[in-house]
Parts: sequence; structure tokens; C-alpha cells
Amino acid sequence: MPVVPLLILALLAGACSHPDLPLRQGHAMEPPAASDRDSPAAEDDPRLWLEEVESEAALDWAREQNARTYEVLRDDPRYEARMRSALEVYQSADRIPYGGLRHGKVYNFWEDADRRHGLWRRSEIDPYLAAEPEWEPLLDLDELAREEGVNWVWKGADCAPNDAPRCLLTLSDGGTDAAVRREFDLESRSFVEDGFMTPEAKGNSAWIDEDQLLMLLALDPEETTESGYPFVARRWQRGTPLEAAEEVLRGSAEDVGLSAFRLEGTDGEAHVMLTESHTFYESTRWVLPDEGDAIALPLPRQSSVRGLYRGQLIVSLNEAWSIPGQASHQPGTVLSFDLAHFLEHGELPPVHMVLKPTERQSVRNIGVTASGVLMTVDDNVVGTLQVLDFDRSGWNGRAVDLPDNLSLNLISTHPRLSLALLTAEGFLQPATLYAVDVDAASADPIRSAPEWFDAEDLTVTQHEVTSSDGTRVPYFLVHRKDMEPDGSTPVLLYAYGGFQITMSPGYSGVRGRLWLERGGAFALANIRGGGEFGPPWHQAGLTTKRQRIYDDLIAVAEDLIDRGVTAPQRLAVDGRSNGGLLTGVMYTQRPDLWGAVISGVPLLDMLRFHRLLAGASWVGEYGHPEDPDEGAFLRRISPYHNVTEDGSYPEIFLYTSTKDDRVHPSHARKFAHLLQDLGHPYLYYENIEGGHAGAANLEESAHRDTLIYLFLEQRLMDSNDTD
Repeated sequence: MPVVPLLILALLAGACSHPDLPLRQGHAMEPPAASDRDSPAAEDDPRLWLEEVESEAALDWAREQNARTYEVLRDDPRYEARMRSALEVYQSADRIPYGGLRHGKVYNFWEDADRRHGLWRRSEIDPYLAAEPEWEPLLDLDELAREEGVNWVWKGADCAPNDAPRCLLTLSDGGTDAAVRREFDLESRSFVEDGFMTPEAKGNSAWIDEDQLLMLLALDPEETTESGYPFVARRWQRGTPLEAAEEVLRGSAEDVGLSAFRLEGTDGEAHVMLTESHTFYESTRWVLPDEGDAIALPLPRQSSVRGLYRGQLIVSLNEAWSIPGQASHQPGTVLSFDLAHFLEHGELPPVHMVLKPTERQSVRNIGVTASGVLMTVDDNVVGTLQVLDFDRSGWNGRAVDLPDNLSLNLISTHPRLSLALLTAEGFLQPATLYAVDVDAASADPIRSAPEWFDAEDLTVTQHEVTSSDGTRVPYFLVHRKDMEPDGSTPVLLYAYGGFQITMSPGYSGVRGRLWLERGGAFALANIRGGGEFGPPWHQAGLTTKRQRIYDDLIAVAEDLIDRGVTAPQRLAVDGRSNGGLLTGVMYTQRPDLWGAVISGVPLLDMLRFHRLLAGASWVGEYGHPEDPDEGAFLRRISPYHNVTEDGSYPEIFLYTSTKDDRVHPSHARKFAHLLQDLGHPYLYYENIEGGHAGAANLEESAHRDTLIYLFLEQRLMDSNDTD
């Protein structure tokens, strides 16, 4: 089972050199006024034709842009060597085969050079823990793709309860979020004849029992939200048509969507849970009983269900909760209460404190096992692990001893096993997979990923800067030990700054080989908007407060320059998705800071994002373009509306995917077309497959990364070797 149930579909991965740039200008909390001369109005945009995703005109333009980009990057004599180096990392047989625990086995999906689409397989637990898994193949996706003539991309498996040998597989054509669901038999290793099967759609499902599914699909426009997700849940009985499924809960077209998951506890207790997401952050949680109507849980709208242990429903708060007759709790706190008591009596029983993080802590993962709850807690963006148990006196915890200064992530837990799988990694430490013995509160390494680059002469430091409003913002810097403070080091600065997503230390063999080994440094900024320090850190940058996020990143960039680490002509900023919006804002607000900018699968038109694909679901993060105050703010920060003809800009590399049905590819398309019209330097790459990841398989991922690092090498480095 997953560590944290998926409550809603997640959000959400120049031809000329620059002269010395002018002195930096100070930054303030208010974004600059937008230009009225060069930027298109939302209602009078001459590039709306690029929003037609697969129109011949739009695709022809994208192919022309790809050819132009290939002339610069793929025709670089260094491309082939760099591509081989990246592909070796991606396709290595020595990668850790991460797996999920279910049916007393470990399930893994594996891709390599011989398996472009991938192989679903499983092993007994004991040989897996001994690093000698005995893999039993279940489904060869390459073979299925050949037989059916479809570019299948694996999206996961949800297996029936009570160890029934049936799973519902989710498969996507080309990597889109919209996917088909097909029932698979584990014993015969084949799809079930006349089994559960759905058309392609966005949505999800949950097993009620072996013969019933709770199905939520955006098949009917009348039952689809403005964000493109379903808002009706139906109980689907085996052997009946999907159209005959019984409606059990209906949300609203104005919601983000309705989703479901099966919550299994340690005492054999199980419940089907539904989440009616009114906004990206505000939801009503429901329990579906065996009979009767769904029952709403008495939880704050900004909270999440995290697990069920010994009858205690575990909940994390994203807002303060003052419980009548009980205590008040702050955002970020983890609580629990007796779910059965509430369902039987209809009243909230005593609520127990599980964990209250400090100001510089945040809870990352929560996983339920047979003998304890595992919780990874980031302390100043460094991971720790605790085992918590519950008895009549409440919750008590023990720390698990693991190496210091690493990121920790739970991979899999199961409520009937006292075992968990966890990884630990750092910028210079490849991931190590651990088996956690919950009873003993100990962790033993199973295997480590390969070391892909020489880290002997590298080091990692953590720094803090003061943002425009006095807030302390940390960032990491990976650099050579003998780095001189003379501004000569090429630096790649990465950030995200949104949706309460934490940026933490992580090992990248490709980054090490294609950037660090060649003299580059890497900085990771923990700016507001993320989850590094809990809900307040995220909420400080919501909607019209978003300039704080951008000021945070500007402060990090200025610190790198002021300390002599780098200089503007040697500093690049990189971001993807919401991070692509972030780098787009850096491009328009502070072009003087950068020698290069990368914007991947980005949002860039902030006056139309809510009308494109899943964009309406992000109004809770960005604000609504049609609200007078929020719309005026979005107009001031929207990269697409703040490029001027006479401005001086660094070269920007934009990339997206035709198959991205989450963030519309027109964001990147229209921005590139605008730069083309205004004569500013840019490169644009559109993968015809790939979905929101920007790549549909390992080879495409290696190709994308090679283009990115060659772009950086050409723009920021002096080296022109061809090794």
C-alpha cells in the first residue's frame, strides 16, 4: 500500500554571450508594473492557436522549433558522449529496484535498455531483503505495447483487498494523466476476461471488496469539474456495465474533484474514504459505509488523512483547529482519534496529540505498520525517522538511528507487516535502501545505488539569507572544496516554491556527471511556498503574497554573487512546472541576475491558466485571474505579460510535452513564440510524448537532461572539450 494515500490527483520535474551586466537593483515586496506595450492582453491574444494541442499548425511550429534547437544542442559534438553518459545512469541494471509491499511480496516496475516500456514483476520478501531478489515477471509492457500498437506508460497498480489475486492496472497512452484501467489476474498473469475495464479518462478508483469498485471517472462532461476531474463516485459491481454503477456521492462542478482510496488498519479494519476537494487545499473527507450514505468526517477543511493504527485515525493539520471542549492545535500538528467511536456515535471522541513539529520542522512521510507508525520528520531540511506507538496513555515515540544530514523517504509500509522500506540519500551520497525493523526501531541497509561521479573533491554547505521582509531562507550549495570566491564558478540554482512541496538533498548521477564533474556547482533553494517548515512556510506565499517566493529566490541568487561564488553571467536558474513559472518570473523581473534560464513544463500565462486543462484546480495556490485584486497581481507577475521588446534578457531554454494534459503545453509554446516575435534569444523543445514529466521513458529522460546540461555548458562554461 502507499505510504500516504493519494487524496487528489497530484499536482502536480543562446547564440550570443552576455556582456557584463549592470549593477543589481534592490528588490521589494511589490512586483514591478506590467508593460502595456509589448505584452498580449488575455482577451486579445494573437497566439491562442497554439492552445490547440494537436492542431497541424501548432505541431508544425513545434517541430520547426525542435529542429532549430537540435541544430544548437543535438548537433553539438559533445551531445553523443553526454547522452551516452546520461543513458548509462538511467538504464543501469545496478539501480535500486524500489518496491511496494503487498500480498507478502515486493512488487516492482522496472525499465532499462531492453525494456523501454517496462516490466511489472514481484519477488518474495526475504530474497529481496538479502539484495538477491528472485523476480517473477507479471506483465511485459513492451510486449503489450507491440501487440496493441499503443505507447503504454505505466501509471500503477491497485490490488484487491484480502490478498485476492486481482489488481486494477492504470495505463496511459504516451504519459497523459488520462488513463485506462484494466483488471489483471496475478495467478494467470493475464488480464481478466470480462473483468473490470474502463475507457480512457482522468480519475481514480478504490476497491470496496473483491467484487466491487468505487469508481470516479471524468467520462461525462456533465459530471466533470472545471479542472477536468470527476465529481461523482459510483459503486460498480462485477459483471455489470459501468453505466449501471450506483451513485454514492456527488460533489460539485465547482470543486477541484472527487477522489477515493481504501484505508486499511492494523486490526483488520478497513474503510473506503473519499475526498471532496473544494479547492487544492480545502476538502471534505467522507467514509463510505457498507450500507447507507457516506459520512462526513469532523475535520478541518485544510487537513489530510494519513493512516489508521489500532483504530486511531491519523490526521495532519494544515490549519489551526480549536476543538470544542478539547485543546487547540496549530498547523503542522499530527493528531489522532478513535474512528470507530465516531462512526458509531456520530460525535468526535478525545483527540490525541501524535506529534507537534517545531518551527523549523515538518512532517514528510507517515506510514502504518503492524507494530508502529513510522514518521519521517525534516529538521531544517534534514531527515529524521521516528517509530510511534499508541496505548491508553497516548502516543510515544522512539528515534531510529540513521546517518546524519540526509534526506529520508518512506518507500513502502503495510499494516500487517512490522517491516518498512526506506531510502536515505544526499547530494553526494547515492541512495541507500533500508529495511526498517519497526519492533526494534532499527534500520539495516539492503543495497545502495552506484556512485556515478567522483565526489572526492566536492563538498556540501548550507547557508541562510535574509529575504526582503526579514525572513531567513536556507539553501544548499554543492561545490568544489577548492572553490575560489572570485565569481568564476558556474552555478545552477534550482527551486520550486509552491504547493507545499519540499526541496531536499538528493543524489543525481546525471547532474554529477554532466555538471559537477565539469566544474559546475549546484544550489538548491528552500524558498517559501514549499513545505520545508510546515504549512505556514507554504501559506506565506499564497495568491497575492506570492512575491515573497520570488524575493526569496532573488535573495539567494544575490547572496551567491555577493559571496563571490559566481557572477551573473555564470549563474543559471532552473525550475519545472510551478518551478517553471518561478524561473519565468526570474526571467522577467530580474534578467540582470542570470546568464541562462531553464523553464520546464511551465505555467507562464497567468491570466489564462485557469481555463487550460487542470489549471482551475490551482486557483487556491495562485489566485483567480477574474478576481479584481488577484487578477491585478497575476497580471504583474505573469511572465507572458511582462516581456518588453527593448528589454535585455538572458537566453532561456523552454521545454514541454505535447502529451502533458496537466499543464497545457501552450504556456511554453506561446512564450517561445512571443520571444521569437520580439527577437529575444531562446531555445524551445517539445517532446511529442511524455506527459507532465516531459518524458515517457528512460531514453527520453536522458535526452531531455542532455539537452539541458549542454545548454548550460554552452552558456556558462568556458570548456569546449569533446570528450
